[in-house]
Amino acid sequence: MVIVNSSDVKAAESTDAIVKIGKVFRQLLVDEKMTGGIQAAIVSFNPGARLDFHTHAFEQVLYIIDGTGIVATEKEERVVTPGTVIVFPPGEVHWHGATKDNWCTHLAVFRGDAKK
Repeated sequence: MVIVNSSDVKAAESTDAIVKIGKVFRQLLVDEKMTGGIQAAIVSFNPGARLDFHTHAFEQVLYIIDGTGIVATEKEERVVTPGTVIVFPPGEVHWHGATKDNWCTHLAVFRGDAKK
C-alpha cells in the first residue's frame, strides 16, 4: 500500500518540454518507483498556461479539481470544470491547460512519460 498526503508534497514549476505557454506547477504524488508504473500528480496552470500537443503510450486520466480548463485533441477543444473526468486513450494527440482568464488544477493519473 502507498499512502501520500498532497499537503506533504511541495509543488514545483514544471520544466517539461511539453509546457508550451505560461507557468505550470506540478506535485508528483506517486511515481513509478512507488508503484511499478502508475504515476499521479496534481498539476496547476496559471491563467492561459497550457501544454503543447503530446501523446502517452498508455491511458491518461485527468480529474479537474479547481478552476476552468481546456482539453483538446486534434479534432476538438472542450472547456472543463471541477468534477469533470477526461480519459485520453493511448496515442491520442492532445493538450490541456487553463482558460485565458482562469487557473485550472487537475489530478493526472498516467503511466510513462509524455512525448511531443
